[in-house]
Formats: sequence, C-alpha cells, structure tokens
Amino acid sequence: MSTPQLSEQEQVRRQSLEEIRKLGIDPYPAAMYPVNTTAAEILAGFSDTEDKFSEVCLAGRIMSRRIMGNASFAELMDSSGRIQIYVRRDDICPGEDKTLYNTLFKKLLDIGDIIGVRGFAFRTQMGEITVHVKELTLLSKSLRPLPIVKEKDGVMYDAVTDPEMRYRQRYVDLIINPGVREVFRMRTQVIRSMRELFDSRGYLEVETPVLQAIPGGAAARPFVTHHNALDIPLYLRIADELYLKRLIVGGYDGVYEFARDFRNEGMDRMHNPEFTVLEIYVAYKDYNWMMEFTEEIMSKVAIDLHGTTKVPLGDNLIEYAGPYRRISMTDAIKEYTGIDITGMSEDDLRKECDMMGIGHSPSMGAGKLIDLIFGEKCEHHFVQPTFIIDYPQETSPLTKKHRSRAGLTERFELMVNGKEVANAYSELNDPIDQLERFQEQMRLSQKGDDEAMFIDMDFVRALEYGMPPTSGMGIGIDRLTMFMTNQQSIQDVLFFPQMRPEGK
Repeated sequence: MSTPQLSEQEQVRRQSLEEIRKLGIDPYPAAMYPVNTTAAEILAGFSDTEDKFSEVCLAGRIMSRRIMGNASFAELMDSSGRIQIYVRRDDICPGEDKTLYNTLFKKLLDIGDIIGVRGFAFRTQMGEITVHVKELTLLSKSLRPLPIVKEKDGVMYDAVTDPEMRYRQRYVDLIINPGVREVFRMRTQVIRSMRELFDSRGYLEVETPVLQAIPGGAAARPFVTHHNALDIPLYLRIADELYLKRLIVGGYDGVYEFARDFRNEGMDRMHNPEFTVLEIYVAYKDYNWMMEFTEEIMSKVAIDLHGTTKVPLGDNLIEYAGPYRRISMTDAIKEYTGIDITGMSEDDLRKECDMMGIGHSPSMGAGKLIDLIFGEKCEHHFVQPTFIIDYPQETSPLTKKHRSRAGLTERFELMVNGKEVANAYSELNDPIDQLERFQEQMRLSQKGDDEAMFIDMDFVRALEYGMPPTSGMGIGIDRLTMFMTNQQSIQDVLFFPQMRPEGK
C-alpha cells in the first residue's frame, strides 16, 4: 500500500508534533486526567453569588482560539458541549520560563487538539461564563485539521453536509455537528424507554444466536458464512423469532431481545443490511392485545423523548397517542384503488397488476401479489399511525389463520409516515399447520422465490411439545429512531452505516 500524500496542514502539524517532543512534552501522555466537571455542568450551575466552581478540572477539544498577546481566549468542547476558556501567560507559566504559553499554546497547539485545564469559573465583562485557566496540559495532538464550521449564537453555518464524508468518517461528523450526537443520545433513549416498559411487566430480556444453521423467522435473503471446526455453512440471523418462541415453549410468559439482524438485500434511505430490531413475545395474548400494547409503547417512547405524543416528522406532525385506525389490507386496497381483490385467483391478481402498471415476477404467488399492490398503491397514504391488519396466509407462514376470514391471518403491521414500523402476529402454535406452511415456502422457493423460508424441523419439534397461545412483534429500532428524531435517512441514525470500500 502506498503512503498517502500529506496535505500542507498535515505536514505542519507533524512538524509541530516534533517540536512539542523536543520541548520534553509528551503529546500523548498515559496518565489519567482527573476531570471533575463538564462544560454543561458549569454553564448550567454557575452563579455570580456562589463560589461553586472555584476549582474545576475539565478536558476537551480546542474548537477556536483568539490569541491576544499575553492572554488569549479559546473554546473548549467536551462531550457535554462547549465553554470558553481564558488563558493568561503568567498564570500557566508562573516562573521565568514562559515556553508553555509562548511556544506551546500560541504556536504549536491547533484547533482539534485535546487539552486538560484546571482553574475556576467566572463571568467576563461581556457576560460569558468562562474558565480561567491556571494549569494547562496537552492530552492528544491532532494531526489532521477539522473541517471548518462556523457557529454563532447557537446556529451552525457552513455545517458539513456531505453524506460521503459524514457517514464514512462518523467520528468527524460527531465532532463538528453537535446535533448528530443528540440524535444518537435519543436513539439510546428509545431503547431505554421500551426496556423500562417491558421490565415493568416482568418480561425477560434474553439473547439468542446470531450464527444459525437455519435462518428463520422472516422472508429475507441471508448472509452465508462457514464454520471451519464443524465444517458446516452458517447464516447470520435474519430474525430472532424462532428462538424466542422456543423460550415461550420452555415456560417463560414473556421474552424480548434487542438484536442485530442481517439481510443480504438492497440498500436505500430506509434499509441497511445490518440493523437493530426489537422482538417481543408474550404468552396467552393475541394480535388484538398486541395492537393495544403497541399503542402504549409508541406513546411512551414519544413522551419520554419529547414530553408529548405529538412528534414532528418532515412536514407532518405525528400523533402517537392511541387508539390508531385499524384497516384490513383488502379494505385498504379497495379504498385506494377501487378494486375488491377478495377471492381473486393468482391469474386475476396478475391481470390487475398489469392494468395498474405494477411490475411482478412469475415467482410471486397470490399473497405476494396482494402485498405488492398494497405497497405500490396504498402504503404511502398512511401517514398517521395505522394498523394494517389481516394479511394473506401465503406471506405470513408463522401466523395463525384468521379466526373468521378464510385465506387470511391474524397479523398486523403498524404504518407511520407511509412506512412499516412494527410487524406482529397471533403466533401459529399448531405444529402440523406450521410444517405444512414451511413446505409451502419450499414450493415457493422452487418457483424462484429467494426470500422463501427454510424448513426448521427443530422448531416444529418444539411446537409439538406445546406452545401456549402467544402474540409476538418486531419493531425496527433504526426506523423508529428516524421517525422519533425527524431524520430522513436510516444512515443518519446508524453510527457506521454500510458503505462501499473507499475508492470503489
């Protein structure tokens, strides 16, 4: 590999690094730095009448400097935010040797360098809360210049918006775009909010295998790998469902998992091949109960993040307080196309697709054609939270047959802003029916459907021991975070989204 060409600024910084070392200063010291506060704590808690921050020690990155002879101002950014610091030569160099200020601080330090400072907080004549530095320590020399971003009165100007740079170099994005860090803090809060609710109900958080001999629980193309010691192919999981339902068989009344799943499929602003999903299964419940529980989950997450159930998303204001509208997939298609597909054969559905200009393939059965029509003609209309219920049996091989509507299943998807957020069933617990459904999936696979499910005979065996009536649900955490933080792309809520190798 050839050595990358250094820019002029990078060369200058490396020269400064050598000069720092010649001064006997370690630019990357190993010792712990005793931080005792943060920028946010000082700014929030400072009082002109109390001596609360008379001895502060904080560390962060230099984000701007104003050199003014024997005294200077700089802006220090730590994980909580930014604060101004005041550095006077005679304070940090009390003796005759003024090298630390005249050479190190004025000439060899750069924007992006990480320093530690000790001192006290005060308010300047301009009214800005500031740390008066009595001691300064270099903690890490930055060898690459940060992109220049201007900020005034809390407003970012010339912010870096290039997705290629932001997603590939997320570490830089987090430094220069403070709002990005807040999005990821809220992502953590989404998971925490849900976990609090599940734990309060006594449901058990568990872990299930990522490497699986048979990928199951969803219709998706898996990633394939090989286990050398066992000399067998293994698959990165596409869902957690079949393992979690095994635990319901084992006697737990409620289990859930926040998991990384993997699907070897396309990428766009709504999909990443590696993603986070919440799956939860509760015994002795059905999909009607799960709809009400979903309303409770969504409402709680919105309130915990925003203090209200009304959350902005693009040009819309989404109301997460229940109850949500419920409409069957068949009725939705009739409402938005005028066509009643009830009882239509596969050939009739193909003709309807042709007349509506919807592309389809020979591998698609009737269920997939119905799902295709819904996706093309109906899905985008459901902006406010809506439960689309009662899906075709063919596209729901793990779901109980509908108790009163032939050919359909007790399944729902929660639609928000025209996109699926949650998918849930009354879980199929009849082992004979389940095996027949798996066999039908194999027939679809032989027709060319590369997303058809595998047959998992161990799961069928587990059902043969008896699984209680159960309802289960999966929620895409990445997409939910997008909607709760008003982001337009899944890449904006993933620290490190999948990208092509650099230069390809």
